Amino acid sequence: MLAARGARLAGAVAAPGRGRRTLSLSRSGSRSSSWTKVVSDAEKSSDIRPSFMSLRCLLSDELSTCGSWGLSTPQHPSLNTARGFVYDSKTNLQMRGLIVLLLSKAAGPNPAAADSLSQYMVSGIYPSQRNLAEITELIHTAFLVHRGVVNLKEWTVSDGPLKDMEFGNKMAVLSGDFLLANACTGLAQLNNTKVVELISSAIGDLVEGIYDESSAPCEESGGVSSGPDTQAWEEQAFLSHGALLAKSCQAAMELAQHETKAQTLAYKYGKHLALAHKLNSDLQPFVKGGAGESPSFSLGAAPVVFHRQVVGQEAWRQQLRQATTPRNQVDYSKLLAAVQSERGVSSALDLCCYHGNKALEAIQAFPSSEARAALENIAAAVTKF
Repeated sequence: MLAARGARLAGAVAAPGRGRRTLSLSRSGSRSSSWTKVVSDAEKSSDIRPSFMSLRCLLSDELSTCGSWGLSTPQHPSLNTARGFVYDSKTNLQMRGLIVLLLSKAAGPNPAAADSLSQYMVSGIYPSQRNLAEITELIHTAFLVHRGVVNLKEWTVSDGPLKDMEFGNKMAVLSGDFLLANACTGLAQLNNTKVVELISSAIGDLVEGIYDESSAPCEESGGVSSGPDTQAWEEQAFLSHGALLAKSCQAAMELAQHETKAQTLAYKYGKHLALAHKLNSDLQPFVKGGAGESPSFSLGAAPVVFHRQVVGQEAWRQQLRQATTPRNQVDYSKLLAAVQSERGVSSALDLCCYHGNKALEAIQAFPSSEARAALENIAAAVTKF
């Protein structure tokens, strides 16, 4: 399976045009359809509005604690993450929970278990599935907060008081652990060992994926490290961005006592949607140029990884040296132009459409409904730029 994924990715890099012509999701669609609008429409059309009140209460309590210590003034990244989740209605950070709820409603009850469980359903969703959606968001938010830990080795006096940032890092670690602990408690209360196993393995995947990202050799100093290849990129992207959604979707089917086939389809939808969303995010700096804005992107982003494989390691190192300033910093404008000049961007676009199509294929097996239509719209939205 590993070799097959690697061969498919290598083929996408080697022959981007061929894959693009056979895709049913066209990139030439309306550019005005925004991700936020699609997700908001999904909530309204399916009468699913994930409030996640206990999560909001948990985060609000943490924010109050931080405010009492005077931590809100330095604008620590972990606080910005929590504030955005609780108060910002424009960023749709609760997308994972919404997907779990939409899939639960689209699949409906298992006919074999309908008599014993249907009495507990509300709007076509079991209470345990709603709890799972919130647990998914708790885990995702916990890792977002953990990612807000600042590297103090690169901190300078001009960046602000070091003491505040040290305290902020401690709060980020403790707050993330606190959210994870609450997620684990809620997970145990579902009383389903398979669901516990699925979500626990997703947490392990997240840890592994984030560790791989943070421990990857850095090339920003003009080093000669080769970085991840396309196969390693997809595996790492799945661990850090796809595993939680894929396994949460599968767990939602397990809670409704659906058979293995339905669980597999839900898993595939979550996996391919998450990978398409990750590719869409990586592609933004390369397909949307803001006038007067300095480009910023990761050297581990999909277009860069694919570009590196197209041009070869030696040519990539030469481009990286040419884009490195005398102060040993990367000029991302030069690097952006170099990546855009080859097929790395088009290969990433093709792969994004491929995963969007796979998500659409998986969801077709479920009965036609407003919930399924919303899931289809979300899968299509991640392929629009």
